[in-house]
Parts: sequence; structure tokens; C-alpha cells
Amino acid sequence: MRVLHVVPTYLPATRYGGPIYSVHHLCRALVRQGCTVDVATTSVDGAGDSAVPLAQRVDLDGVGVHYFRSPLLRRLYYAPTMRAWLRRELPRYDLVHLHSVYLWPTNCAARIAERAGRPYVVAPRGMLVPELIAARNAWIKRAWLDLVEARTLRHACALHCTSEAEVRDAARVGLPMAPAFVLANGVEAGNLDAPCPDWATKLQGRRFVLALGRLNWKKQLDWLVRALPHLGEVELVLAGPDEAGCAAALRAEAERLGVVGRLHLPGPQDGSAKAWLLAHCALLAMPSLSENFGNSALEALAAARPAMVTDRCGVAADVLAAGAGWVTPVHGEAFQQQLVQALADSDECDRRGAHGLAFVSQQRSWDAIAAQLLERYRGWQRAAC
Repeated sequence: MRVLHVVPTYLPATRYGGPIYSVHHLCRALVRQGCTVDVATTSVDGAGDSAVPLAQRVDLDGVGVHYFRSPLLRRLYYAPTMRAWLRRELPRYDLVHLHSVYLWPTNCAARIAERAGRPYVVAPRGMLVPELIAARNAWIKRAWLDLVEARTLRHACALHCTSEAEVRDAARVGLPMAPAFVLANGVEAGNLDAPCPDWATKLQGRRFVLALGRLNWKKQLDWLVRALPHLGEVELVLAGPDEAGCAAALRAEAERLGVVGRLHLPGPQDGSAKAWLLAHCALLAMPSLSENFGNSALEALAAARPAMVTDRCGVAADVLAAGAGWVTPVHGEAFQQQLVQALADSDECDRRGAHGLAFVSQQRSWDAIAAQLLERYRGWQRAAC
């Protein structure tokens, strides 16, 4: 089966967080299942571009990635050379999987798929949340949904959500949509023997709370900083790319509270550095206002460490099912109180971490996830023929 994934950004643009990794892991697992998988994406990487060949196939773990430049309207990832390529190549695929909403590549590929008579699936990747729509650029997002995205969502053969929470959020947007199905993200096995990165040698032998991902307003990381005065000698690592000066604001808050010496902002951490942090943290904290899933929590479980997440994170269902951590209301005070209690019992943290490792080993491998998705692909292909 030939499948095309269309996504605004892709590796190596890791600044864009969890979906960058999850989409690639899904694609390469589909390759292991016998699919031919290609990706159409842009070279956008922040204000610049990834150093990748353009408009030609780049092999990444058996996945054929095609990068196109976005010369203008970069916030929408507008790439006219991608449109020309899609018009020529998309009809050769059996099915198209679109990742994101509000962005030009999704709309462009959906219209071309319709004309070519090819079924397509839409993965909104946590963007269809009424509270997030209302919080930033509300009228622009609502206009795009009503005038552009409504057709894409209505004509899709399915809406791919990674949690039941994402299904409920999408329904609250109030637009006619294709039937939703839930297929959670998978996780790679944790590297428990990864070497300590040079910057983190001061953390060896010390307990620390870890948050992984973009430093973004919806992550509510300021609640973790405000919890530091109540956590004894526990340290806090906020590892991820900075957005809109969040790092400076978090550091200023730590200085105000007199705990700046226990706050670490090392920037994005990948590979062995990320693996070491996951394997050695006391727990992974995710106080987010909204997460369609929350990949880093699942990665913590794969490293035998527990996770503490809010009930607005899609991964909360897995954390509860596995007995692998704690789920709190989205309010900061409740998160802080639970964090203090959890860190007071290191044996309980270890026990819940062990539960998490067993859970992901049995139920959340990428190969198992890809096998389930491939069966759905085949069903949609048969229905479209």
C-alpha cells in the first residue's frame, strides 16, 4: 500500500515539539509493516530553514521525505512548489494522511485528494480545542475553520485523534466532521544507560522534576517554578525550545522566589541527553492547559519513571490505566499540592514508574500502533474503490 503523509514541518525541525517525533515514528513503523510511505512537508525551521535538499526524495529510516520551501506566508507554511508536486504525485498514492489544521498544506492536499478521488484522513494534532481557539487569534482561527477547514473536516474519511479527550474537544468546536477514531501515539523503548550530558553533571545524585517540550504559555510551566520553594532540595529542569521569551519570564519568576539556582533551562534536548534526563528524573511533570496527547509523558513511562499530568492531557488515560503516575485538575494549586505529596515518597515514584514500563512494553509499541492503523487504511481504501 502506498501512503502519503502531509505535514507542515518535519525532522530535523525539532523545535516544533512532540508531533515532529510522533509522525516520523508512525511513518517508519508503517514502513516496517510493508507500506511505502512518503512525506510532503516544508523546510521551515523557525525563522530559517532546515539544511535539507529541496523537491527531491530524502530517505529517513525508509521514509521518503520531500521538502519544499515556503517563500512567503510562512506562518501558514505556504509552499507553491509543494502544490505542483502534489498535483503530479498525489494520484499515485492509495491514501493521504494529513497532519494539522489551520495551515495551507492541509487544505491544499485535501482539495487535490478530492479531485484525484483519493481518500484522506485528518489528524488535527490537538488544534481543535475551543479554549485554545479562544485564547489566541480567535477570530482568525474561527474564520479559517468556517471558510476553509470545514470542507476538509467534512469530506475526510476519518478524523484521527490520539485520545478520547481530543475527540470530545473536536466535537465541541461545533462543525460537521468525519467520524473520529482514537489511535494513541506509541513510544520507543527507553535508553536507561544513556550518558549524562556535560551540562547536567551537577544534577547527578540529585532529585529533579523534568518537563520536556516547548516553553509555551499553554504548558503552564510557571506553576512548576512556583512549586519549587515547597520542594525542599528538589531541582527543576525545563528542557525545550523557547517561545516568545518564556525562558526569561520563568527565570525572572524563579529569581523573585529565591530559587533560581535550582532552575535549569538547557534548551532542546535530543538523543542521549534526553534519554538520560528521562531515566534519572524523579518524575515527568506536565501541567498543561491542553495536550492532545503528551508524548513526553509516555517516554517517561518507557524509561520507568512516573508522570504527573493534568486531566486536560490526552495521555492522562494511559497514566491512570497503567497506575503509572498522577492526574490532577488543570488548576495550578492542585498540581502543586500533588507534586509535593508525590515527591515526598520516592519508593512510590519508583513503583509507579515500574508500572508504566510494563504498560508501554505491552500496549504502546509503535509497531502495534502502525499495525492497527494499516488495517484502517485498508478499510478506507476498499470503501473508496
